[in-house]
Amino acid sequence: MSFISKLLRLGKNASKSLPEQCDYAKWSKEDLVRKVMELEAEKKRKAEDEGDQSDNKPKKVKREDLPEKKRRKKKDKPFDFSKYDTRFVAFKFAYLGWNYNGLAIQKEPTPLPTVEGTILEAMNACKLVPSMVPQDYNFSRCGRTDKGVSAMNQVISLNVRSNLTKEEQQDKNNDDKEIDYVHILNQLLPDDIRISAVCLHPPKNFDARFSCQNRHYRYLFHKDGLDIKSMEEAARMYEGEHDFRNFCKLDGSKQINNYKRNIERSQIIPLGENIYCLDLIGSAFLWHQVRCMMANLFLIGQGLEHQSLLKDLMDVGKVMQKPIYDMASDIPLILFDCKFPEMEWRTADPHNFKSLQSDRRVYALSLDYNLKSTVANIFRKTLCVPTSEIQGRTRINLGDGKGKVVAVYQKMLERGVMDSVESVNQKFRDKKAAKKRRRVPAS
Repeated sequence: MSFISKLLRLGKNASKSLPEQCDYAKWSKEDLVRKVMELEAEKKRKAEDEGDQSDNKPKKVKREDLPEKKRRKKKDKPFDFSKYDTRFVAFKFAYLGWNYNGLAIQKEPTPLPTVEGTILEAMNACKLVPSMVPQDYNFSRCGRTDKGVSAMNQVISLNVRSNLTKEEQQDKNNDDKEIDYVHILNQLLPDDIRISAVCLHPPKNFDARFSCQNRHYRYLFHKDGLDIKSMEEAARMYEGEHDFRNFCKLDGSKQINNYKRNIERSQIIPLGENIYCLDLIGSAFLWHQVRCMMANLFLIGQGLEHQSLLKDLMDVGKVMQKPIYDMASDIPLILFDCKFPEMEWRTADPHNFKSLQSDRRVYALSLDYNLKSTVANIFRKTLCVPTSEIQGRTRINLGDGKGKVVAVYQKMLERGVMDSVESVNQKFRDKKAAKKRRRVPAS
């Protein structure tokens, strides 16, 4: 606004008594400045007078100035779960594990989120469950995967909010009236966690953990520098029931004494483009068992160990304590499938626009990783990175491409050993007893 325009506006609002014939164009600059200052002072006094008259009137308080509790809208009121029935269901889902700190939700904070924690947050956000405490709604999981490990057909079972009454839930004709669990959760979950199906009528006494008949794992690896035939022969030695205490991480908190597990199938199969996998099916697996099994197969494939090593490690009368060795990388491991009794899984309608949106997100994610893989290969070829081994040293294959470089390879059965099962269990009991004593006040 120009100086003269401002003067005219102020004059109009605050000094209507001025003679109309005032020709401001003929005033000097000093007179004009003085006049503007007088008009502004008069306007300020007028505003203060009006403010004094309105002091006794209630002032309108802005919403953002209110305390948080008073700012809440009606829809922010606590959700009343007592107004709804619940139903027991099972969910089948898949996830890529490298962005997560394993499957199971943890009591203590973890560097990365967990898969279960992410799913339960989504369920809590859309009011399917009342809290983030799994024990509150009969929660159970199928196979517990570690940090970095992926799963294609993982299963959980729990009680969730329902649109239907208990009586209506019994009639399968009402299934289409039920909450669209799959779509709602996929709208809230990240693209690398997808709910693939829901079972609204699980078998009687179903439990995602104990009703599982077998678990199917696959460990992917590149054939570079490996004798695949030797690995195929060795892998079949895992089949049958064996004591796998030398192929796992001992956990004193579980107080496990029986380390026998039955492996229904163990074989090396090709997946294309120089990629193979260890294909394993078993009723149950120990902590880190698959990665330890794969680590020993790598040693055999590299010619560092003989196939007989596996039989020796499974003979706990001969090798009573686990030798010290590094297990294989976590990223290539997949919980490929889980077998259950016959169940009615409801998947998303492939012709429905809602499911097409979710499918497109998965396609975009897959394409993104494929393109990045291609760019990474071009990057490697451009830099002419060699694949040959370091002369005079041994690189132990761990499935991650880097491995572990040692000056001299030491045979497995000549290495130091870890604590025995009995020692690990006893140490945990002693630690627990000492902790309990510290909590008891002195008399």
